[in-house]
Amino acid sequence: MDSVVHFEIPYDDQRRMARFYENAFGWQTQALGEEMGNYVLATTTETGESGPKKPGAINGGFFPKKPDWPAQHPSVVIAVDNVSESIEKVRQAGGTVLGEPMEIPGVGKYVSFIDTEGNRVSMLQPVPRNWHAPKAK
Repeated sequence: MDSVVHFEIPYDDQRRMARFYENAFGWQTQALGEEMGNYVLATTTETGESGPKKPGAINGGFFPKKPDWPAQHPSVVIAVDNVSESIEKVRQAGGTVLGEPMEIPGVGKYVSFIDTEGNRVSMLQPVPRNWHAPKAK
């Protein structure tokens, strides 16, 4: 079973959005800058090296709204083992994939899709944590 691991919400004004979620919910935000598409990470729960410490809790992020992007609505991100295989499964189940998977440096392969109910959802084939660490002998 593939699980929800992240949420995403679009924004118009980065500073206004960050202030709102920090003040309303106590979330921590971290702007990643232009080289990462002005994405803003949102920490919503205490997190350790392997992710959220509280079972079932997830963190998320915010992306800037763009006039030429389709379906810019809040959505969830589902972790998958193989994004290519999952794209086929989404299509076979009646969904529509939005473009081609993109590589997010240090994160993994990401693509959004529209489900049969018109909802924008995304999937991510994550880069294994500590992939660069030496292998145990």
